[in-house]
Amino acid sequence: MVWALAVREVAEGSRFAELIVEVGAELHADLVEAAVDSGFVLAAGEPPATSGVVEVGGGRVERLVLVGGREVWEPDTRVEVSPGWLAAALGRGVAVVVLVPPGTWPPGLIELEPEKRLDAFTRHLEQERTAGRVLHGMASVQVDHPER
Repeated sequence: MVWALAVREVAEGSRFAELIVEVGAELHADLVEAAVDSGFVLAAGEPPATSGVVEVGGGRVERLVLVGGREVWEPDTRVEVSPGWLAAALGRGVAVVVLVPPGTWPPGLIELEPEKRLDAFTRHLEQERTAGRVLHGMASVQVDHPER
């Protein structure tokens, strides 16, 4: 299971927060079904609004909630939220969630230099998107602000 965050620049308007999620082959069909039931579509054109919710707390992504709360997906490792990602998410009130098939992260990606890593992943993601294997949608972002 791989969860990653990105902040995307746009030609017009404010930046947007992106959450990229890949689960293992044994869970992928369940995630796709829940995502489609929540309004996610094949990643072509603008991502639609969905009933999905990205819950953030303690400086990290805690979970992705789908199908009106009936499906809850949690990362198996800490997914730290950067100040820039959080600002973009709160600025728009949503994050674009991209659901990718197993194997989208190319082998050896982590060993590459950051710039080459981004290029390699972007190329591979575009291949998966073109092949019709990537879903996307806009999910609201809820941040737990503990009392201080």
